[in-house]
Amino acid sequence: MRTLVIEPEYEAWRAAARQLLAQGVAPEEVLWTDDRQEASLFVGEAPPDTTAVPGDSAIKVPAAFMDLARSVAAHTDARRWGMLYRVLWRLTRGAERHLLAMATDRDVRQLQDWSKAVGRDIHKMHAFVRFRLVGTDAATGREQFVAWFEPEHRIVRLATPFFEKRFAGMDWSILTPYECAHWDGTRLHFTAGVSRSSAPDEDALDDLWRTYYRNIFNPARVKISAMQSEMPKKYWKNLPEASLIAGLIAESTGRVQGMLETEERAAKPAPNNAYLKSLHAMNQREAAAPNQESDPA
Repeated sequence: MRTLVIEPEYEAWRAAARQLLAQGVAPEEVLWTDDRQEASLFVGEAPPDTTAVPGDSAIKVPAAFMDLARSVAAHTDARRWGMLYRVLWRLTRGAERHLLAMATDRDVRQLQDWSKAVGRDIHKMHAFVRFRLVGTDAATGREQFVAWFEPEHRIVRLATPFFEKRFAGMDWSILTPYECAHWDGTRLHFTAGVSRSSAPDEDALDDLWRTYYRNIFNPARVKISAMQSEMPKKYWKNLPEASLIAGLIAESTGRVQGMLETEERAAKPAPNNAYLKSLHAMNQREAAAPNQESDPA
């Protein structure tokens, strides 16, 4: 049995898996871990030989599997590395080329479940990150923002390209316990995770979020269970608008009743505009054209 200690990243697993696969090392011969403290329990074992052998580039791996592996690698389940290698082995050395199409296969189903969990976590990060202004770069004049987020999985590298595109015009950092992402206008880079105390406290932008949320809150469409499913309570502590939710829900019944009791307002007459009238007339002619019978030849 080989004990293989890797960094908890897709690239580290891919490099090690490629070498082991080329050497013909079966899945049951490898114990994968990204926990160095756990690996110290096996200190007496011989270190694995990960020297590449000739011909390793001839092994063809389906692109769909590599995409799946990249997502699964972000999960926090300790079993993911070993299961990824087992499925990789089955696809290549085991000649099960169509394995990923077998939704009933236990290994495939588990990888897909992990991938879906990672996808949901990425969606939550995109929705619930809230930046706070911390200063302005004296040299460039660019505003600098910091956000704190607590994901369930190691999704920072998968989720942050979204913020790179959306907030390219400002400098920002997203801090998480697993890893931190930083954008300076030209480069996205990553550093080790930090604790919550490293993130800034409330600032003026929080008031803007609360004002926005208060204005888009629709009391007539309140579905508490659906709302908590989309915005679980564990995220509320880091959302400035979350402090409004209880009060807005409590007020919703009265607000809806007030809407129902308000008299309907008369529709405003169409503006007397020649251009709009010509468009309206053209639409009427086009609508009537299919119903007109053509003249006989």
